[in-house]
Amino acid sequence: MTHDRRVSLPDSELGWRFSRSSGAGGQHVNTTDTRVELIWSLDDTAALSPAQKELAASRLATRLVDGTITVVSSQYRSQHRNREAARVRLEELLTQAVIPPRPRRATKPTRGSKERRLDAKKRRSSIKQGRGGHGWE
Repeated sequence: MTHDRRVSLPDSELGWRFSRSSGAGGQHVNTTDTRVELIWSLDDTAALSPAQKELAASRLATRLVDGTITVVSSQYRSQHRNREAARVRLEELLTQAVIPPRPRRATKPTRGSKERRLDAKKRRSSIKQGRGGHGWE
């Protein structure tokens, strides 16, 4: 299921760090900081409700370090495009994390599945019965 409304984060909550990208690029790459790190604090945000924060914290637990998430982008040669890419990636990550879980609908096993289970039990039982300790007399 795709979610239409992406989480939007205010600029004041975003922290940026810039460094030089790795890889090829000639003289330009040695002088400009095009690699972007976007740092965002889940604990301090006002963009999410308390319920959304709790859901995001549990789903993003492996990415959280001291309550903050860091997204890195160095795919483009311009800092501006990397900033946009990092922001979009963070917002999509959060959008997926705050989608409420669908409630589980209880179902009953089908007649066929019950019969298959019982047949398997009977087959297993007959295999074990055939192993009886007949040879120890």
